[in-house]
Amino acid sequence: MDGNDTPTGGKCPVMHGGMTSSGTSVMDWWPNALNLSILHQHDTKTDPMGRDFNYREALKSLDVEALKSDLRALMHDSQDWWPADWGSYVGMFARVAWHAAGSYRLADGRGGGGTGNQRFAPLNSWPDNVNTDKGRRLLWPIKKKYGNKISWADLIILSGTIAYEEAGLKTYGFAFGREDIWHPEEDVYWGSEKEWLAPSDGRYGDVEKPETMENPLSAVQMGLIYVNPEGVNGQPDPMKTAAQVRETFARMAMNDEETAALTAGGHTIGKSHGNGSADDLSADPEAADVEYQGIGWMNTKGRGVGRDTVVSGIEGAWTANPTKWDMGWFEMLFGHEWELRKSPAGAWQWEPVDIKEEDMPVDVEDPSIRCMPIMTDADMAMKVDPAYNAICQKFAADPAYFSDTFARAWFKLTHRDMGPKVRYIGPDVPSEDLIWQDPIPAGATDYDVDAVKAKIAASGLSLAEMVCTAWDSARTYRGSDMRGGANGARIRLAPQKDWVGNEPERLAKVLAVLEPIAAASGASLADVIVLAGNVGIEQALKAAVTTSPCRLPPVVGMHRRR
Repeated sequence: MDGNDTPTGGKCPVMHGGMTSSGTSVMDWWPNALNLSILHQHDTKTDPMGRDFNYREALKSLDVEALKSDLRALMHDSQDWWPADWGSYVGMFARVAWHAAGSYRLADGRGGGGTGNQRFAPLNSWPDNVNTDKGRRLLWPIKKKYGNKISWADLIILSGTIAYEEAGLKTYGFAFGREDIWHPEEDVYWGSEKEWLAPSDGRYGDVEKPETMENPLSAVQMGLIYVNPEGVNGQPDPMKTAAQVRETFARMAMNDEETAALTAGGHTIGKSHGNGSADDLSADPEAADVEYQGIGWMNTKGRGVGRDTVVSGIEGAWTANPTKWDMGWFEMLFGHEWELRKSPAGAWQWEPVDIKEEDMPVDVEDPSIRCMPIMTDADMAMKVDPAYNAICQKFAADPAYFSDTFARAWFKLTHRDMGPKVRYIGPDVPSEDLIWQDPIPAGATDYDVDAVKAKIAASGLSLAEMVCTAWDSARTYRGSDMRGGANGARIRLAPQKDWVGNEPERLAKVLAVLEPIAAASGASLADVIVLAGNVGIEQALKAAVTTSPCRLPPVVGMHRRR
């Protein structure tokens, strides 16, 4: 604070100099790294699994219960080289999974935990991912034990789900089916900044208006998963932070209730680490020398574990029982008044004005020592924002409702990027169809395809109208999160029906013709739209045959859609 008790220039302690470059590729961020891009010109040849490997088949031989048992044991087996806080890794693995899944964004379906991309640059070295490398290293023996039967992507997300179960939460379910990538994704746009944690102003038309953030981005600064825990650009102001939280989580497909549940549940277990100077940390994994063997952010002047740990720079736990699933976050946040203070690492954090010693969490190494609890600016946002406050009060009054809402939100967070439910594998896949999974009713398969095509051909629609509509229906598909496409005939619904690129007048005319044909034949409209495109292509091919000596084949059949 300065003389006017106003926060001054809060700086995230994990910047440690910040990498600068003239571009945004991995090599731009780490110019001294060995450039191996020449080796992945032929991607199928560099995949260590081989061209014929089928992960879905490999999963059939996975002993799921044995894997879960090994993960449960890991949660409590403290390693000599990386002891767990309070003898429990539940906080660490919840964070590793959270930060893998939390990079997902709705606009282009990129990010998320579905590919195991946290293992590679730039995510493995984002300032917000400090020490996730230690969690992945702890998972290594389990990955080695089960080999190709479990992907890194599935293992990372499952570890977080098991962590919450070990803490006492009844989770909603889990699905296997995430296939690993094997090299950095060079084509993902994470922002144009040339410095880690650069001020967020460049991402916004107006930083005071979060809705003006550049698309497809969702995080407020380069190298963060969500928002700055110290406040907008490191300046604490819970109301301004609440606005950024709302926009960021909306861009991750979360509503206010899910956002509040994830904030509260995410901080119910574990702690934040900032009991030291970030200047004492070694380089991040991607910039570290070879002797670090893929591990970064090592403390060069201390043990780097227990109370001697620096991650976010904020120091402290949110609840009195940080390894247990309970209502402690609500009791702590709403049971005290809070004031701004600085952590030992120099980060802004909120601490209670007055608290009884018995209500404080114990030290991570010595249970005879009590430590001050903390809240981030994002936590305080849940208290000062009227809408978030009302949701939190509802949760506080009904612990069972809170637990169920969080469990569902966690499932959504960790599965949103997997695509349709048909891609889910395993014994714990929930039977319920959820709206965010874009459920589609089963389509008819017993209609007369030739009769439908004949009706379309006689409908008076032009070749261009048929082909363009089918193309517009199919071209929304994206492989990033397997959303969009012709299935479901969503082109007839908002917003697609009103997109300028879909020529709404032409689209409305074509749908008005095709919908009665679909209804009369029992076929789905999705099928009829694609069949119309086939009819148009076949008409074009026949026209070409009359003017060309080449004999062109008819359009091959189609997969039926719903």
